[in-house]
Amino acid sequence: MTSAAAPRHEPDMTAAAPPWPKGLAIAAPASGAGKTTLTLGLLSAFRARGLAVQPFKNGPDYIDPAFHAAAAGRASFNLDGWAMDAGLLGALAGAARGADLVLFEGAMGLYDGPSDPGRAGRGASAEIARRFGWPVVLALDVKGQGQSAAATALGFAHHPEAPAMAGVILNNVASPRHEAMIRAEMERLGIAVFGALPRRADLALPERHLGLVQAEEQAGLAATLDRLGAFVAEHVDLDALLSAATSGPAPEEGAWPCPPAQRIALARDAAFSFAYPHMLAGWRRAGAEIVPFSPLADEAPDASADLVWLPGGYPELHAGRLAAATTFLEGLRAFAAQKPVHGECGGYMVLGTALVDAEGISHPMAGLLGLVTSYEKRRLHLGYRRASLCAPMPGQAPGAVLWGHEFHYSTILAQPDAPLAEVRDAGGRVVAETGSVRGLVSGSFFHLIAD
Repeated sequence: MTSAAAPRHEPDMTAAAPPWPKGLAIAAPASGAGKTTLTLGLLSAFRARGLAVQPFKNGPDYIDPAFHAAAAGRASFNLDGWAMDAGLLGALAGAARGADLVLFEGAMGLYDGPSDPGRAGRGASAEIARRFGWPVVLALDVKGQGQSAAATALGFAHHPEAPAMAGVILNNVASPRHEAMIRAEMERLGIAVFGALPRRADLALPERHLGLVQAEEQAGLAATLDRLGAFVAEHVDLDALLSAATSGPAPEEGAWPCPPAQRIALARDAAFSFAYPHMLAGWRRAGAEIVPFSPLADEAPDASADLVWLPGGYPELHAGRLAAATTFLEGLRAFAAQKPVHGECGGYMVLGTALVDAEGISHPMAGLLGLVTSYEKRRLHLGYRRASLCAPMPGQAPGAVLWGHEFHYSTILAQPDAPLAEVRDAGGRVVAETGSVRGLVSGSFFHLIAD
């Protein structure tokens, strides 16, 4: 059903490897503590000093790595201990070779992850920090706290699975007196304080229901990142952070992701932007050609491609425009009559018969699958997924086991086609979002991270 995939990329063992840099992990006790803002500020501040900084992000997240790349001027990759095996983790971490510093941004709280492990672990940020020897800088939101902030830091440092703890950076500091109170207690408990960020609502980045508003949608982002970098440089001891950075031995590097086809027409615009950087980089490394097109601009996929891939994104915000994009829809239908088409999450919804928006208006979609989805009554579907394919999809045969995640607010009203896969969550429970297959067309709410 697919053209032959390009051979899997293997690292060139004959070339002299650039040096393996030191790094730091930016983590927190919980979501919302300011990790991303701090990481972006540090990336911008170190880049302004002329350093080459390699960013990474823990876990499944499309949005933050795009901001990382804008701040660092260097592609950011996800490191996911639940979905990725040791070889893939090593390959992606190897992208840091030749950089001056690694900054790895954690997800949620430092020790948070599914209770059931995946291939390399539970997916917690602490696991990645320990694996690569990056000491943790804990971002602490101290709003409404005094000396108790030091007790939080002490508890995180003495957890039985704790990575090396470099120290803390205080966020949301109310006043110099507030800062002095917390610093004194941190010093008494032997915890280094690298900086204290006063409250600055004007530097907050806008959000929407799946996280930050995407980097490519924000006008003036470069100027915002410059201001954020200057703010962090003013209030954080960058030299002390550089001195605290360390790394373990250079990782053993396995294979990058293998492309599903040689020439791939990839939907790429504000409605279809959730494509993992490591997937696209792996495809290109193996020699695949990626041909982007914009459904929102009413562009048809390149008819000479071997495959159309519709990634996730925000089609629900653009359903009317997509329904009216006749060149795109007709070109997609013509392509699907001869060659494979695959959609992930938002892309899967557009392959369906209709998408009902938040106002209850039904918009006709491509009709290549019978799927009907609705945002009228939003319900969060979130978590890791393990999919065992019941039918082929581009680059994968029936029986293949795929690792990924699901993150959307849509409700399935109809899913009449044959299931693409049996899908289970991180705890092994079967979920209803099986995906669909009809002829050369396949799709799923499941976002592929690794096979």
